[in-house]
Amino acid sequence: MTDAQETAADSSLRTTGGAPPDDVEPAPIPLLEPRDGIPPVITDEDALAETIAAFAAGTGPVAVDAERASGYRYGQRAYLVQLRREGAGTALIDPVACPDLSGLGEALSGVEWVLHAATQDLPCLREIGMVPTRLFDTELAGRLAGFPRVGLGAMVEGVLGFVLEKGHSAVDWSTRPLPEPWLRYAALDVELLVDLRDALEKELDRQGKLEWAREEFDAIASAPPPEPRKDPWRRTSGMHKVRRRRQMAVVRELWETRDRAARRRDISPGKILGDGAIVEAALAVPANVHALAALNGFGHRMGRRQLEQWQAAVDRAKELPDAELPQPGQPLTGPPPPRAWAEKDPAAAARLSAARAAVSALAESLHMPQENLITPDTVRRVCWEPPSTPDAASVAAALAGYGARAWQVAQVTPVLVAALAAKPKTKD
Repeated sequence: MTDAQETAADSSLRTTGGAPPDDVEPAPIPLLEPRDGIPPVITDEDALAETIAAFAAGTGPVAVDAERASGYRYGQRAYLVQLRREGAGTALIDPVACPDLSGLGEALSGVEWVLHAATQDLPCLREIGMVPTRLFDTELAGRLAGFPRVGLGAMVEGVLGFVLEKGHSAVDWSTRPLPEPWLRYAALDVELLVDLRDALEKELDRQGKLEWAREEFDAIASAPPPEPRKDPWRRTSGMHKVRRRRQMAVVRELWETRDRAARRRDISPGKILGDGAIVEAALAVPANVHALAALNGFGHRMGRRQLEQWQAAVDRAKELPDAELPQPGQPLTGPPPPRAWAEKDPAAAARLSAARAAVSALAESLHMPQENLITPDTVRRVCWEPPSTPDAASVAAALAGYGARAWQVAQVTPVLVAALAAKPKTKD
């Protein structure tokens, strides 16, 4: 049994933040105001230069957060950036007024950035020139430490004993000027992030998982930007109902028409036309504007000009030659869906069943989600095409080849070696 398993198995030590259990749980304290008040929003180059100098002179990790306008605007750009560092206080920066924050990013190069759910904010931070070289992800730390709820509010309350007001998380952050209650909320989001980081570091160290977490954080910080998604229209909600190629072409034409309009108007695509309406039109393939207007999502509130725009997209799909219609599904780059394994390769199905059970048991013993121990896709790939001699060295090499970190390889290799020896059950 590893140190992590031993400490995780001791339920008396598994308290939030690693503190010893108390007989009486103190009531959480509402956090209503930032300790230094709400700072003015930085909207010009002079104020930004002062902030850069202050944060460069600060000490210790820097808490970083960003607010987007998901559901309101096109894309995932940042509309507010919040930072806090010892010696510099809290800063709120308007990246619309100050779109180039590369100077701030450079000033904080080499400093550990503390983010919650880092992969959500890093793309929009990268767009404005802020790219960390070191980071600590408090959400991921919570997952690895076995916390059942890892949202920022839940973590701050469970670990530090404070209640964050979360009522403004889904507002339209592109609004200008930003209301004071929103700015208070934004400042509070970074108020205790470094304190949370410190408590989680102690807990991870107590469980023997701190080096594992550091490997995960390094992997996030060094990961290249994701490749653009191929055929994003295939992710239209309800797409599973669309089976015929001509109908798929309707989805594609409507999706792309909507996307161009959303980009041009800088508005969320769903506010222009819902996914449900796109699927309805694809299934019906309406003959004209009158038929289109009768479908859900294309009701009386939509003007004639808009209806004609959507019908034109439908008509383009109807006129495509068969050779230009989209193919059903996307080309598989890995194993087939697991439901097909029993028929295609019973031995692989047996290996996968054994591997899933073993990985699940190991994750439970380590008190962490299974997907953080090893990705399901990696397990499927190793089980579908195992090494010719599935010993510890070859399985470890296969896992590393699929991007598993060293700690994951060390934990998972023994159970996968055993699982790869599983044989299909024979019928009597």
